[in-house]
Amino acid sequence: MAQAQGLGKKYIKAFFKGFFVAVPVTVTFLDRVACVARVEGASMQPSLNPGGRQPSDVVLLNHWSIRNYDVQRGDIVSLV
Repeated sequence: MAQAQGLGKKYIKAFFKGFFVAVPVTVTFLDRVACVARVEGASMQPSLNPGGRQPSDVVLLNHWSIRNYDVQRGDIVSLV
């Protein structure tokens, strides 16, 4: 029984250690590199949601290109 409690504490400690590493890494990645966003409505038609068949599209927003000022003609830019 004492071994089981020691093993449980070991797993809980490993979970929290992984959690406190994974959360900051994930937040930094989503803030600096890229994130996923949903485009809803007719504002981006016909590029996104062509013909209104789907209620929304999912897109990857590339933060890296914006930080390096690598925006070219024809790129879709999302503003918050």
